[in-house]
Amino acid sequence: MSKVNRARKSASFAPLRNLTLLEELVIKLKGRSPDVPGLGVFHGRSGDGKSRAAAWVGASDHMAYYVEANDFWTPRAMLRAVVDAMGIAMPPHATNNELAAKIAEELETSRRPLIIDEADHLAKKDMIDKVRALHDMASPGTASIVLIGEEGLPQKLQRYERFHRRILDFVQAEPCDMDDARQLATLYCPRVAVADDLLQQLLDQTYRSTGRVAVNLVAIADFAAGEGLKEIDAAGYAGQRINTGAAPAVRRFG
Repeated sequence: MSKVNRARKSASFAPLRNLTLLEELVIKLKGRSPDVPGLGVFHGRSGDGKSRAAAWVGASDHMAYYVEANDFWTPRAMLRAVVDAMGIAMPPHATNNELAAKIAEELETSRRPLIIDEADHLAKKDMIDKVRALHDMASPGTASIVLIGEEGLPQKLQRYERFHRRILDFVQAEPCDMDDARQLATLYCPRVAVADDLLQQLLDQTYRSTGRVAVNLVAIADFAAGEGLKEIDAAGYAGQRINTGAAPAVRRFG
């Protein structure tokens, strides 16, 4: 298990809907027929918890390998990140083709999917076909790769016809709902019972963003601790600022 995955595995966790959706996509890819391609796409708004779900699935034993793309990635940086995530020792002078062949071999023999988060960076850098090549280098029906990205990732992938026609399924991440909010409250407010009316207020004012609901629950936990509260509802939190994601207004003096 990679350093990233070990760290992710010990991180705080709540079983949200998007985790289930991603797990179902991974299971579908792994269980497909040999003559069916093995690329999947998990996409949605920023803040809907895609990366948290991806990191957890990647950290789960034998579920998937997980890497996170960034704006500095080159094809070689991507290959190196993947072999590191797979725990494969490769010499510094290994060529890109040798790295790619080793990755394809591991995908084929382990049958563990590769999850690439922040995949919009790959589209921006015209690296999508490099990912498709990793899939195609393995024996048919063996390699599975999931790209995770923003809402518009499927449209970006249409430019890459050979990649696009190998996509088995597109799965859209869902906004935070009440069940998710309750799970997050258990995680971030373990010492205070948060009433549904306050959770609904958070959902409404944050546009059901998982990340922003979590940030506000941290603030609620701090407020409740300061007030010595064991339970809190919308009335009890009245007058406190809810972080909606909007920038604070400019202060004016004089």
